[in-house]
Amino acid sequence: MPVWLREHSWRQTLTAVYLSLPLRGARATPSSIFCGEQYLKVSIPPFLFEAILYAPIDDTNSTAKIGNGNIFFTLYKKEPAMWDSLTLANTDKEKLQYLRENAVLKVQEKAREETEARKITKQEHKKYALEATMKLEEAERKRIEHLKEKERQKVVEELELWKNQQKDGDKYKSVQKKGELYQEIEPLKGRKNEKMNQTRIPNEGTSKTRLKSTKGSCSIFSQNLKEEQLPAPRAAATIKVNFTPRVFPTALRESRVAEEEEWLHKQAEARRIINSDLSELEDLKEEEKNPDWLKDKGNKMFAMGDYLGAVNAYNLAVRLNNSLPLLYLNRAACHLKLRNLHKAIEDSSKALELLTPPVPDNENARVKAHVRRGTAFCQLELYTEGLQDYEAALKIDPKNKNIEKDAEKIRHLIQGTMQSS
Repeated sequence: MPVWLREHSWRQTLTAVYLSLPLRGARATPSSIFCGEQYLKVSIPPFLFEAILYAPIDDTNSTAKIGNGNIFFTLYKKEPAMWDSLTLANTDKEKLQYLRENAVLKVQEKAREETEARKITKQEHKKYALEATMKLEEAERKRIEHLKEKERQKVVEELELWKNQQKDGDKYKSVQKKGELYQEIEPLKGRKNEKMNQTRIPNEGTSKTRLKSTKGSCSIFSQNLKEEQLPAPRAAATIKVNFTPRVFPTALRESRVAEEEEWLHKQAEARRIINSDLSELEDLKEEEKNPDWLKDKGNKMFAMGDYLGAVNAYNLAVRLNNSLPLLYLNRAACHLKLRNLHKAIEDSSKALELLTPPVPDNENARVKAHVRRGTAFCQLELYTEGLQDYEAALKIDPKNKNIEKDAEKIRHLIQGTMQSS
């Protein structure tokens, strides 16, 4: 049975209530205090303090300070008024149970809303980052296309210039060859006329000579004509060919652009996460940058009882690789030893989130995650939530007698709490 703390002192103003609660030598932690709108509870086994406040308070802005063997509460009223007393008088068990359950439900709903708000904010940040990345990629694509267009225009201009130079060279050679042919034909005509004037009846010798000379002139003429018909030799030139730079070895026509861009985006995101704290990781050794090595290091520290050192090792491993469920599961065990119960719940939940889909290979890890989260809930005196985790662990491993015994103990605690209230 709990020992009720009856001694307390309080004073008030129009807007706030100041409550001082002596601890009688007990050691309190923030997890020992539960505060709702009209329900205040301090649980330091075996001591218990419970109060149904006279009027609702602002539980978000209200504070509690632990020191000098006392807990000092500063409770801000929702409506400025002077209270007749600190608690409601003549509160029956049914109303007390209703207010207690309502306060727990409101706190759970508030925590759920805060989690959803964080998820929405995280999704909005991811969406903004993706849009910014897409804009940068679009700008880079346009820049590359602009460079391609400039290169294409440059090549076209060089090609047109080369064609014009070729045409001018062909015209010059044609004119030059015509001039040379004219200079060769004119002397032949002159010699022919002279021979015809010398005699009109040629003899055999002269006829042979004339035939030879005629044949010679014809061969020269035909040879010049053949030379004129030959095309001019091509001029040497250099054509520059630029290829589109690509990360992948396949050709662009054979690639899947959407899948490649998604892969590149994931790689860039992974590098950004790893290099985000590069300044802090520069002094580490090479093996200290390995998440598996850090996990083994944390396991050894946990076995030696150095829970804080183990938490630091797991923290660094999570920063290097946040997709290993065993890191969160082992860190949750450390938080349980250090009485960081809320952090133990968060790490166990994250491990369960990563242990999907449920398969036979991860049954043992899922059982541990449910048991550790259930233990943290029970130490926070949220026995209903703790029982749900233990029952989930029993569904996975129904033959585990230890889990079944713990679940039965939690059921007795819940029944005892309901009977005492």
